[in-house]
Amino acid sequence: MTELERIEQLEKEIRKLKGLNENSIPSYSYSDIKLKDLEKLLTIERDIIDKESLNRWLDNDSILNDTTISFLKHLIERNIELINNYDEEDLKINFIAPLITEVDYFMLKDDIRSFYHEPLRYETEKFIFKGRADMMVSKGLFTAKKPYFFLQEFKKGFVSTNPEPQLLAELISAVELNDEISMKGCYVIGSRWNFVILEKISVGHYKYFVSRDFNCVNLEDLKEIYKNLMFIKNEIIKSVKKEKNNSL
Repeated sequence: MTELERIEQLEKEIRKLKGLNENSIPSYSYSDIKLKDLEKLLTIERDIIDKESLNRWLDNDSILNDTTISFLKHLIERNIELINNYDEEDLKINFIAPLITEVDYFMLKDDIRSFYHEPLRYETEKFIFKGRADMMVSKGLFTAKKPYFFLQEFKKGFVSTNPEPQLLAELISAVELNDEISMKGCYVIGSRWNFVILEKISVGHYKYFVSRDFNCVNLEDLKEIYKNLMFIKNEIIKSVKKEKNNSL
């Protein structure tokens, strides 16, 4: 039995003791949830006007050295002909994992690393979100304790499903479980990357921002993708430093 299954079994037993029927609470899997489901459960809207927070992230002035640029060129050359036909595992292993490793979210001294296929569950009296996050950067070395960033949906380039609401459900879960007011993420479809910020306005009310498409087999776009991922790392480092200073 997996950790997620053990948690679900324990929660079922608790509900049974309380006389509650889980079937009365609608349950949604991250891998299947649709935007219409989110709109039925919550107030959520895409903001296409006020993009200050998104621009602050994506317009960062990081400088890449020659070694990093050579790595990115090689990553493109190796994958360009196949990337839009990769299945999820191929895309993860051949492109996304090497890129994430190069950014290097593994910060042992601060108990932070990237997690793949990590269980995530958020439950209210009205609904349950559950499943596994494709990738998250989080505090915790053995289990994810405080997520900072999500990367969702290692899908083929020719899919009919929309990964955006699936990522949004994960970001909402992370915001609520960790008492945050915003969370950043990204979804990937073949060679296309989109960066997302979700902000909590009030109880059950959220807005989100979506970047333009970044084509990861275009070198200039891949440089921007790398910078955006490095921005997340630098944000985490600043946050950890601030926490340490506040504890002194």
